[in-house]
Amino acid sequence: MFYTWMNDTPIGRLLIAGEQLALKYVLFDNGPGRDRNRQPRPDWEENAAMLQEPVRQLNAYFRGQLRHFDLPLAADGTEFQKQVWSALSAIPFGETTSYGEIARAIGRSQASRAVGMANGRNPISIVVPCHRVIGSSGKLVGYGGGLDRKTTLLRLEGVAV
Repeated sequence: MFYTWMNDTPIGRLLIAGEQLALKYVLFDNGPGRDRNRQPRPDWEENAAMLQEPVRQLNAYFRGQLRHFDLPLAADGTEFQKQVWSALSAIPFGETTSYGEIARAIGRSQASRAVGMANGRNPISIVVPCHRVIGSSGKLVGYGGGLDRKTTLLRLEGVAV
C-alpha cells in the first residue's frame, strides 16, 4: 500500500492511500482535538508518485475544475457497504440526498440506519461523496470529518447550506 499526504486543501490535511492499480483511502487527518487522528499504517510505503492521479483530481475538485472523479477504486467492505458506496457515487455534483433515499435506491427501503452506518465507514471520502448525504429534514447530520468540513465541501459544490 502506498500513501501520500495532501497538506493544503480547503478542509485540512488528507491522507491518500492506494495500491498500484486502485485508490483505497482518502482520510481526514483529524489531528489533535478531533475524534480520530488518521495515520498511515506501519507497513505502508510513502510514495507520492504512485498516487499522482488521485492527488491531481482532488486538487482539480478543490479548485472547482472537476465535478466527477475518474479513478479506479478498491474500498474494502461488506457487500452491503459496497452497495451503499456505489449509490453514493451516483449522487450528482452539487446535489444532496438522504439516508432514506439511498436505502430506497439500493432496494432496502427500511435500512436507513444501516445506510448511515455504511456511509460513516466510507474509506474514500470526497471521491465517494458521502458528504452529499443529509438528514431527511434537509439538515446537515453526522460526518466523519466534522460538520465544518461537510459544510465546506457542499458550499464548494454550490449547495446552499
